[in-house]
Amino acid sequence: MTETTLKNDLPRVEVNPQLSKLVRTLLIIAAVLALTLLVWQAIKAMFGLPERTLPNVGDILTAFTVPIQEGKPALGTLLFNAAVFTFREAVLGFFLGATIGFILAIVFAHSRLLERGVMPYVVASQTVPILAIAPMVVIWLKADWLSVAVIAAYLTFFPVTINTLRGLQSITPTSLELMQSYAANRWQILTKLRIPHAVPYIFTALKVSATSSVVGAIIGELPSGIQDGLGYQILNYSQYYIQGPPRLWATILVAALAGMLAFLLVAIAERIIVRWTPPEAKP
Repeated sequence: MTETTLKNDLPRVEVNPQLSKLVRTLLIIAAVLALTLLVWQAIKAMFGLPERTLPNVGDILTAFTVPIQEGKPALGTLLFNAAVFTFREAVLGFFLGATIGFILAIVFAHSRLLERGVMPYVVASQTVPILAIAPMVVIWLKADWLSVAVIAAYLTFFPVTINTLRGLQSITPTSLELMQSYAANRWQILTKLRIPHAVPYIFTALKVSATSSVVGAIIGELPSGIQDGLGYQILNYSQYYIQGPPRLWATILVAALAGMLAFLLVAIAERIIVRWTPPEAKP
């Protein structure tokens, strides 16, 4: 039996390209995380930084298992519940802001006059610090989850507006002329041509807005006085930072993970939906 025959007789293992790509992505994420922790510990050891400046990674991880007070749940449990509360506010703000941004983009795409007249104010709204607006929103809408969601929506709608508008306007004149030659009305052109071409642009904005909504929810909790979310925990542990630096770092880590989760959920939705869009629509 020749070597060629042996090779032909061996079973062939089919590798799923999507699974292979996922494994590579997870390996890269793990490698970056390991490198970050290594650099963290190296900087601390090299410069002899005290615990209050840069705590050990092990101390931060241990803080999750330590009760904040005797008879109280562990810090990890407390932060998990706070993250769930904040994430719900962020999700509401995300959908509210994304809806507003999407509607504005459609209006601007169909009216150059409104785009020129309103867009400067949309841009100007993003130059105002969110910390200055948050207390006013809390006063107007009362200190509850609605005001927090509105603040999160404030950070969400702008990128969706800009990117969706760009996507809606990215269609080629040839495609538009073809639709018009079939006597397509505005609604048909919007739903069958403009929106499918804008999907990749929309998801690019949504991934940015997803993390921004978490940031907006956390910021919104600060002036509202809501004690169930991550905003209160960050404020609380920052005030008592000297007594337990790892607690604040642990809270920041949970907040970062919440933002990453929001990004990941949008990325998964993108992979499912974008495959149905025309290849030429992808930027």
